[in-house]
Amino acid sequence: MSNRDQLSYAAGTIGRVAIIGLGLIGGSFAKGVREANLCGEVIGYDPDPLTCNLAVPLGVVDSMAGSLEEAVSGADLIMLAVPILAMEKVLTQLAELDLGSAVITDVGSTKGAVVEAVARAFGQVPACFVPGHPIAGSERSGVEAANTTLFQRHKVILTPLEQTDPQALAKVSELWQALGADVEHMALADHDEVLAATSHLPHLLAFSLVDTLASRSENLEIFRYAAGGFRDFTRIAASDPTMWRDIFLANQGAVLRSLDAFTRDLDRLRSAIEEGDAKALLGVFTRAKSAREHFSNILARRAYVEPMQTQIVNFIASPGGCVQGTIRVPGDKSISHRSIMLGSLAEGITQVEGFLEGEDSLATLQAFRDMGVVIEGPHHGRVTINGVGLHGLQAPPGPLYVGNSGTSMRLLSGLLAGQQFDSVLTGDISLSNRPMGRVAKPLREMGARIETGEDGRPPLHIQGDSRLVGMDYSMPMASAQVKSCLLLAGLYASGSTSVIEPAPTRDHTERMLKGFGYPVLVEGAKVTIEPGHKLTACKIDVPADISSAAFFMVAASIAEGSNLLLEHVGINPTRIGVINILREMGGDITLESEREVGGEPVADIRIRHAALKGIDIPVDQVPLAIDEFPVLFIAAACAEGRTILRGAEELRVKESDRIQVMADGLQTLGIHAEPTHDGIVIDGGQMQGGAVESHGDHRIAMAFSVASLRALHDIHINDCANVATSFPGFVELASSVGIMVRLEESA
Repeated sequence: MSNRDQLSYAAGTIGRVAIIGLGLIGGSFAKGVREANLCGEVIGYDPDPLTCNLAVPLGVVDSMAGSLEEAVSGADLIMLAVPILAMEKVLTQLAELDLGSAVITDVGSTKGAVVEAVARAFGQVPACFVPGHPIAGSERSGVEAANTTLFQRHKVILTPLEQTDPQALAKVSELWQALGADVEHMALADHDEVLAATSHLPHLLAFSLVDTLASRSENLEIFRYAAGGFRDFTRIAASDPTMWRDIFLANQGAVLRSLDAFTRDLDRLRSAIEEGDAKALLGVFTRAKSAREHFSNILARRAYVEPMQTQIVNFIASPGGCVQGTIRVPGDKSISHRSIMLGSLAEGITQVEGFLEGEDSLATLQAFRDMGVVIEGPHHGRVTINGVGLHGLQAPPGPLYVGNSGTSMRLLSGLLAGQQFDSVLTGDISLSNRPMGRVAKPLREMGARIETGEDGRPPLHIQGDSRLVGMDYSMPMASAQVKSCLLLAGLYASGSTSVIEPAPTRDHTERMLKGFGYPVLVEGAKVTIEPGHKLTACKIDVPADISSAAFFMVAASIAEGSNLLLEHVGINPTRIGVINILREMGGDITLESEREVGGEPVADIRIRHAALKGIDIPVDQVPLAIDEFPVLFIAAACAEGRTILRGAEELRVKESDRIQVMADGLQTLGIHAEPTHDGIVIDGGQMQGGAVESHGDHRIAMAFSVASLRALHDIHINDCANVATSFPGFVELASSVGIMVRLEESA
């Protein structure tokens, strides 16, 4: 036995693997398995004499079999890598052989046709059969193109059936993963539809375009002057014609459905060009551009799509330093969300300046593009919205994915409850664990038909054509998102809708509705809206986000020698709890150049270092600072004495349980922090250093970055990727004013 065999058996891996078909995929799988010592022997079989002569010298297999029977004899795993239309013949032969307990799998790009062929050959689909499809390829083909790295950073989709043996599935999964692939499971029918749209149709278009241009008399001039875009798009037309012929015929139904949908859209584009419809063309192009960028960014961070490209983002924050300079933090996220929503529902063109280009705000923007709104940008914070009016939204082509944005989901639920079409709201794993009952319950009382997932969590299924009826609703818990949700639903309800708050919350929705010319009646804690009016397009200047500014307010307050100016910050009275609380703690905060921009109060904020003291945080300030408490807990840890927070149970259902997660992190750093059911008790002291978990919560990650200014040792902050959702460029901006935070280098 060779050394390689001994290593394989010692690792408890497979003895013999038989590869039937040694083209690019089969050859690459064989060569990868062989070189990675994943089995005792790799034996190949291919009817092509040239392939048989090349496979062993090229190191693709250990040996070639002279027949199919010889190849599979004694095999632990049989990989079928033959063309789709040749699969049934091979399967028929296999069904007549003694395969023992061998696991059988394949690499065909259409699964329905393969599974049907397996059933015909064997009488039923054996439990040992695992349908598979690696999403990888090259313009090159044949055994000469075999490449051991072909599957690295690529998906392999397995479509197990109900009767598939779990051990067989695990064995196939482990082999692909050992070759560097990301293995995912998908329903068989879904696979064929998805691949028809994302792989088969693009190949068909590339073949067709090149063939059309090549047949023209001036083809030499066309190809001589073809630019990079043409070469990129048509590269796949150099793929194996026989293989693709088989794929199109095998997946005929799904391909035709995708082709028909594309043809209809192409006809609409042709009509727009013929009629000179610039708005229709711009709508298609902006939706396509932004959809590609938006979903590439978001999906690259979702483990079931591209985990090999997912960066594990951790921060290291080093102690010391002071905070000085003049900066402007990104635009207010709450106002950015609402500018897109109301601008889309307005009549006319709305111009937005200072739009926050973070993933949450972009999720809202993309949702409205999916509902037919033409939106240009964002470009350097500038967005142009071609409003469609209150009743001009169109049914989206599929579920509206809002990533990690709770604001998007809750506000959209109210707006969508009043539409004529059905809709589904989905989010990422974090958002899918957050409760939505607080908006679903009152919306149902208004007549909306909404179904939630388990325990009132996403996804939200909202039926169209609901007859909403206005109501008076007393909120059991102060929440600007719930209030805004109901006010947006009230735009479509019969009769007036009133929301009564138990405590003041941010009033951006009310202010912006008035800015768009829609009447809103505010009587103390009661906000009322009536249907029958319209929104008129306007210009919106989004101020800097006070929630983002809060990290720097606390940073300058706790670091000796600090003197920082934050420019153009929104100081909406319902948002300045962080300023009020820091001042109560002894903070040195001055508002300069106070002014009003687009109905929102704005100021430059100067913060100097001050000795903070612990306080009993006033309950009436809690709703005004609900998003800023993670960093306020850092201020409390640096203050002299005890700080007590009550009445903040909402913090337990944010992106994380912010009370518990912050308490855990502070305790790790040596601070006494005792969580309560609705708040926390923090005794100020000397922070040490250590590793803290942010649990994917961007505000917690940034709060502990600020804590480093008063720590004795480095603070390692794990799971910080979501910082980009609310504060793009945080690390760079923090570093520019003296906070020594950096990305942890990958191992």
